[in-house]
Amino acid sequence: MGDVLAGFHAVWEFESDSVLIRYERGIRTPKLFQALGERRVPLAALEGVTLTRGRRGTVALRLQPRPGADPLMEAAAGQLPEGADPYRLVLPAERETLAEYYADELKVVLTESGPTDGYLVAAPEPPLQFKAYDGKASFDGTSVRFRWSWTGASSAKWKAGDQKFAVSELTGVEWRSPEVFEGHLRLLRPESAGAAPALADQDPAAVVFGLGYGPVHESLPFAAAVLAAVRENGTAPVPAVTAAAAVAARAADPARPDPADIAERIRHLGELHQAGLVTDEEFSAKKAELLAEL
Repeated sequence: MGDVLAGFHAVWEFESDSVLIRYERGIRTPKLFQALGERRVPLAALEGVTLTRGRRGTVALRLQPRPGADPLMEAAAGQLPEGADPYRLVLPAERETLAEYYADELKVVLTESGPTDGYLVAAPEPPLQFKAYDGKASFDGTSVRFRWSWTGASSAKWKAGDQKFAVSELTGVEWRSPEVFEGHLRLLRPESAGAAPALADQDPAAVVFGLGYGPVHESLPFAAAVLAAVRENGTAPVPAVTAAAAVAARAADPARPDPADIAERIRHLGELHQAGLVTDEEFSAKKAELLAEL
């Protein structure tokens, strides 16, 4: 097609074998889009396109990636809100006819469907890193490192020491959005298959999100990059766990954190509150959540 379609937060450039998505920078642009910068999506990675009417006089054009085509969407496991969907382009309603034209053109050239044999959309490039609530995670392309924070890490993690996991040791990644309670990133290994997952704050193969730590725009690209490296290494990745499955697994696990760990996290929370980094409402809500774990 060779044309360009501009929306509120991105520009789509249609080429003969792909769609190049360039995300704009700006205070209103979702941080995830800004972190991604641009993405080239091969037509072979797509199985459909939809056009729907949005809010406040807008329309939304959305590409439908094939299952397993994009490590970012596999890691997200359906947890991204509509406004943070990197495959969704929002346009003014007056451009609906133009958007409908491109949707029809795409439907003609999209001939593939169903799961892919491998990732067709490139993952974010390492090195990558982010700060979690209980430590710092880094990925250099061959191994993942967790360095624990003295203010947030549990005694179980301190006893285990800082961790290093080679990609060859991993089978996948479990990412649970930091925008919900008990968000975390957990590295999956062969020995963890079929076993009830430990609480993330007690598991040396996991880092915990929350209170501004592990934001989506940092932790999700990180998870996607690790997943892509695992697949490239030849280790069969374990499908990412959905939010509902994570909640069910948590409920089925009878283990509870050490009260001393809870007390330490409340103390740290109080320090953040006194420093003005946490609002009164956030402090009260999080403290209540921690006390409920006892």
